[in-house]
Amino acid sequence: MSGGLYRSANAHGDGLPPDDGATFISAEPLNQPGVEAVAPPQEVVAETSAAANSAVMAIGSLVSRGTGFIRNLMIGAALGGALVGDAFTTAIFLPNQVYEFLLGGVLTSVLIPVLVRRRKSDPDRGEAYSQRLLTLAVLALAAVALIAMIGAPVLTAIYAGGKDQDYRGLVTGLSYLMLPMLFFTGVSALIAAVLNTRGHFAAPMWAPILNNVVVIGVCGLYIAVFGAKIVEPGQMGWDRILLIGGGTLLGVAVQTAGLLPALRKVGFRWKLRFDFGALGLGELARLGGWMFCYVGVNQLGLFVVVNLLTRAADGDNAGLLIYNNVFLLLMMAHGIIAVSIITALMPRMSAAAAEHRFSDVTADLSRGTRMVSAVLAPIAVCYAVLAAPISVVVFRYGAFTGDNAVATSTVLLVAALGLVPFAVSQLFTFAFYALPDTRTPALVNIPVVALRVLLQVGLFLIFSNTFAAAGMMLGNAVSYLAAAIISAMLLRPRVGRIGLGGIMRTLGRVVVAALGAALVGVLVVAVLPGDPASLSWLAAAVQLVIGGAAIGATYLGLAMVLRIGEITEVVGMVRRRLGR
Repeated sequence: MSGGLYRSANAHGDGLPPDDGATFISAEPLNQPGVEAVAPPQEVVAETSAAANSAVMAIGSLVSRGTGFIRNLMIGAALGGALVGDAFTTAIFLPNQVYEFLLGGVLTSVLIPVLVRRRKSDPDRGEAYSQRLLTLAVLALAAVALIAMIGAPVLTAIYAGGKDQDYRGLVTGLSYLMLPMLFFTGVSALIAAVLNTRGHFAAPMWAPILNNVVVIGVCGLYIAVFGAKIVEPGQMGWDRILLIGGGTLLGVAVQTAGLLPALRKVGFRWKLRFDFGALGLGELARLGGWMFCYVGVNQLGLFVVVNLLTRAADGDNAGLLIYNNVFLLLMMAHGIIAVSIITALMPRMSAAAAEHRFSDVTADLSRGTRMVSAVLAPIAVCYAVLAAPISVVVFRYGAFTGDNAVATSTVLLVAALGLVPFAVSQLFTFAFYALPDTRTPALVNIPVVALRVLLQVGLFLIFSNTFAAAGMMLGNAVSYLAAAIISAMLLRPRVGRIGLGGIMRTLGRVVVAALGAALVGVLVVAVLPGDPASLSWLAAAVQLVIGGAAIGATYLGLAMVLRIGEITEVVGMVRRRLGR
């Protein structure tokens, strides 16, 4: 239900640590090298600090997504926000879409609950099962990557058929180099699942940094060799294509290799096993079949976005690269807050659901919903009120022009509406996976994506091409809200009451605090120097720093006055630590 064109490797392990430093109950003890793993009796469960897990993941996600921003900044600076940048975005989207459609949903959403159960039930704590799974995944991903590369011209015709020959040729050339990314992305996703079920969350959060550093270096080299200037698709020779496309592939390969040492650290030894019949492929097929439905519907929705934005793009309007830059900006906030929570929570909810402790599942859902809403709300306000200075400070470098920055700010302003609904809808979706139930999210996704597509097509027809990317984001926001409401309604019969009254009271206070912060932010930005249509970098930076501080301070003050528990508890914890 994301609506994003491509995401970092972090985007799949969406998850949440328990709120305010509550104790994290692990489904199994950590498997340390050289130590025989012994399953604890039912009444003795290994406990680790949720605060420690959350801190490691939040810091890793922050650094990862921070370097990811620099990465996308460098891509924009090297290629610009016009046709070449859009062609690059289309090409990098193709491997991610093929991966998502064929294996991505199964690897990340189906297998974690299965691996948790195998860790609890198998005599070897799921070691052989994980080895068979990795072997099968490597073979399947390699075959899919090869087939996708052969079909690259067909994929280009589907997504860029309305453009001229030079544009299509550039997308195809980049795709030959980028489609192998789906192999490395799939392997890294499965390794991350194995690590998460063994209580190791740090490496999957930190490994994408290696990818980002490589691509940042490649873009820097591209600028040094070819200059930071706008060129037409027909001017992109094979030397440029090999550097930017091959460098992007290298980044994903390095990221995958960076996860391998963590497998040994948790005591896992990767041994090739070809007795795939012992995997219980029937169960995986049953769960995975609904994931194919879920992901397939999403891909149809993304197909609409790509084609509409490709039609609207003429070098001046916000196109695929700008749309995706804004979406990744949302994912940065979502990843730092919600991804850290859900990644830690997924094994915990899976274990609780397996033992029919549904009250624990609902408690986590209620606290998680309140926390992600309270913490993400001021970030959404900053995105909306400070859209113009953010666009200039973050993206306007090199070939990414001032006009591109103005177009970006409009898209970001609208996209801010969807930040909190997206995080909440993801939390509820992963609660179904923990049950485990992939059927319900797949069925929910059908009307949600249908609603999104209808809104996006309608907005595209009603408004001009300049509003096309913003219209896509508005359709996303409405569909995220619909997904959250429908999922909450369907979860209640399965797990019981999720504390809707408490959630709505918290959300009401959050809305009041957010509106107050937004009003103060608008007033502060209005008195600061700088024309929104032609902001200099310095004026944008001043607006961003002062406006952001005003919004943050106002929201925090109102949260304390309104007694938003998820905020006051964090403040109290900080005060206690400072007091020590």
